[in-house]
Amino acid sequence: MKQTTLITNGKVVLRDRVIPTGEVYIEDGIIQYAGKAGDHRGQLAATKIDAEGGYILPGFVDMHSDAIEKELEPRSGAIFPTDLAFRELEKKVAGHGITTTCHSFSFAGAEWGIREDNGATEAIRTISSLAQEKALIRNLIHLRFEITDFGGVNLAKALVEENIVHLLSFMDHTPGQGQYPTIDDYVNYIEKTYHRSMKDIEATLAIKKRGTLTADENIKILSEAARQSGIPMASHDDDNPVRVAFYKEKGVTISEFPVNLEAAAAAATAGNYVCVGGPNIFRGGSSGKGMRAIDAVEAGTVNIICSDYYPPSILHSVFKLAGDTMSLPEATAMASAVPAEAIGLNAGSLEEGKHGDATLVRMENGLPVVMKTVVAGVPVYEVNYRLTPRAVAEKAG
Repeated sequence: MKQTTLITNGKVVLRDRVIPTGEVYIEDGIIQYAGKAGDHRGQLAATKIDAEGGYILPGFVDMHSDAIEKELEPRSGAIFPTDLAFRELEKKVAGHGITTTCHSFSFAGAEWGIREDNGATEAIRTISSLAQEKALIRNLIHLRFEITDFGGVNLAKALVEENIVHLLSFMDHTPGQGQYPTIDDYVNYIEKTYHRSMKDIEATLAIKKRGTLTADENIKILSEAARQSGIPMASHDDDNPVRVAFYKEKGVTISEFPVNLEAAAAAATAGNYVCVGGPNIFRGGSSGKGMRAIDAVEAGTVNIICSDYYPPSILHSVFKLAGDTMSLPEATAMASAVPAEAIGLNAGSLEEGKHGDATLVRMENGLPVVMKTVVAGVPVYEVNYRLTPRAVAEKAG
């Protein structure tokens, strides 16, 4: 018997318009119809979900999420088991309307905590295995490689060749460029995040300096492996057109978090997807010295929103953009259809033939709230707000 689900009585958000009273019909995990309510004439659905007049959005596709690192190490040095962290994080992510997430793991060599190569490798393999057994959402792996990590290149290459990596990005956090324009910027970040001594930081800087000698070879090895495996590649924190062009020659098609408008424009002109963080959009600026993402959005050089370090930011940045800058379908596509296209995933839009992923959203006191999340036609998350005794009394009185 086929698994059938009907999501009805909601405002269906398509790529180009919003259908005021619409519905989505899903059969065996695939969308068969998305349009005006009552026009679908197929089999009666075994599962019927009432959107109660709210929005029916495609499930969000989060191309870059550091949340798994924080779940594994919520406090510096306090490491939790991977299976526990993975299962708990899935519940949170589903509650934010994210139906596909790329868990971002950093190969950073000399850095600390979960960003240690062997620990990250073990966590990646564990999550890949767990996600094949049972899962709430669609779980993918985004391997972030620090180009100066001469000791981790073979481990990273092995993971790519095992076909458990779905996105590979190249990053360079050497002070003097990119995210850390000065050594003081880098030192302040490490002290604030990892509480390391100056002696430890100086040792790390020495290793990074040594790693610059092999950086080009590391990029060559991994980019060739990724191309052979058909894995999309991204550059990270591009700060000038020369760097954009360098990575473009290596096969990179995504520029994530360009640090200034010039680099964002160069990436867009080169035909790359350009990704910015939802926290930057929602807060109105970078937490560091990067550009205001909204400026690049308004300039037309950005087409993808990711959660970066804060999963709720996708939902809220989408509705912020829809209220201030563009239509809801356009803003939604930046968090769903476009990132899905960038990583080669058959999801991200409410269209026939796509994965049956949907997010049901209702406005509460001016804020969007995820009420239900559906992945491949299966309801995986639902929230029901109760009225407090005070609210009941006020309503009765």
